Amino acid sequence: MIRAFSRHQLRSLSCARRFSVSRACSVEFCESAESALRDVKNGDKLLVGGFGLCGIPEYLIDGLVKKGVTNLTCVSNNAGLDDFGLGLLLNNRQVERMISSYVGENAEFERQFLTGELEVELTPQGTLAERIRAGGAGIPAFFTPTGYGTLIHKGGAPIKYHSDKTVAIESKPREERSFGGRDYIMEEAISGDFALIKAYKADEAGNLIFRQSANNFNQPMATAGRITIAEVEEVVPLGSIAPEDVHVPCIYVDRVLKCTGHQKRIEKLTVLKEETGNKALSDSPRDRIIKRAALEFQDGMFANLGIGIPMMAANYISGITVTLQSENGILGLGPFPRAGTEDPDLINAGKQTVTILPGASLFSSDNSFAMIRGGHVDLTMLGGLQVSANGDLANWMIPGKMVKGMGGAMDLVGSAGTTVVVTMEHTARGSHKILPQCTLPLTGTKVVDKIITEKCVFEVVDGVGLVLTELAETETLDTVKEATAASFEVSDNVVPLRQIKV
Repeated sequence: MIRAFSRHQLRSLSCARRFSVSRACSVEFCESAESALRDVKNGDKLLVGGFGLCGIPEYLIDGLVKKGVTNLTCVSNNAGLDDFGLGLLLNNRQVERMISSYVGENAEFERQFLTGELEVELTPQGTLAERIRAGGAGIPAFFTPTGYGTLIHKGGAPIKYHSDKTVAIESKPREERSFGGRDYIMEEAISGDFALIKAYKADEAGNLIFRQSANNFNQPMATAGRITIAEVEEVVPLGSIAPEDVHVPCIYVDRVLKCTGHQKRIEKLTVLKEETGNKALSDSPRDRIIKRAALEFQDGMFANLGIGIPMMAANYISGITVTLQSENGILGLGPFPRAGTEDPDLINAGKQTVTILPGASLFSSDNSFAMIRGGHVDLTMLGGLQVSANGDLANWMIPGKMVKGMGGAMDLVGSAGTTVVVTMEHTARGSHKILPQCTLPLTGTKVVDKIITEKCVFEVVDGVGLVLTELAETETLDTVKEATAASFEVSDNVVPLRQIKV
């Protein structure tokens, strides 16, 4: 059979053949950071990937320092250290505003903020990730339960201080709405003039893949820059990265800078101390809390643990399977690595070096908080500065004195269906921490289900308040009342403070 084609059909077939053999994307491969950053100018808004020091674009940041651009707005989860990462730009007074979730251990970051030299828009970590994802997806705004009832919702969070530590600029209130009986606030999307990200490999088309937990904020940021510049360790031929393994398609990538000799500093080198093990536990107040907290884990549970006591309690999981989730993009956290086997691309949300277990998965920060916000994490255990009688939690700042940022805490405690357990010492230098109402800025309202201290266990019962259910043998009801500013009920079935057997 002979088939005839029209001239239009022949042109279509010819175009189809040409498209089938052409590269999908056109990406510029730059020879230097100077070339890659050539059109960054004063006052630009930069999205800078990484989490702590993991997955930061070291050479691009150094290039910005050398370029000397100023009055920058930098969107980044945090700002590295005083002498590394975005801390270099802060030290050089090149940043006018930071949009971040966490100040962390960067003393210069905190100092500049508290002295009024730097504007800081603190944003819950999951909200930050989602705002960036929305910016890349063309969604102007969205509603989230995170931060409802806090300064994020009501406004008044300090963005800039005067030199006398009075507030010069404060955050604005968020619009609120109710859906399905739950309260939400509206958050606007974030996009930038440039996205500076760090990937492991790029192929010759500009497709990117990340390594271990260095995905974090890099993946959503890659989509939200008007111009996205990817700093990579390797450039590989077309076909070297399987299509199903691509993390960032080349359509989002404008420039690629290949660099070697990355420092990949480790912020908190943490290794397994085999000689201590469980024998390190005593009957000190802190260890008493750890031994009680370890009993909260149940077989088959997915749990997110804060640094300190919650993470230490995980060392005593035995005979059951508990999968640990870390908000920087890990499901299936393992123990700390043995000395000499640590990987700078594999850290937890506390910036500590970790391992992962067989069956673990790695993903971006926006996906991590989708798990959290969606109620897929069964247990959140974290510390607190204050807890109120109705379950309000404050744990992220002391205005004018200490600002570490909320990190992912607001997202974690704001999730429906997740049990929230606060572990903390009962008092702080003689001051009450369990109060009728929190006096510090809130992390969440009516979010705490249980409080574990060295003295007792309180359960927070809706409509009742605090109910004492366990009491340490070293305490009496009178000593607990003296150490607790909030009133509480006493269960009819109070038992001695339970302790895991080690």
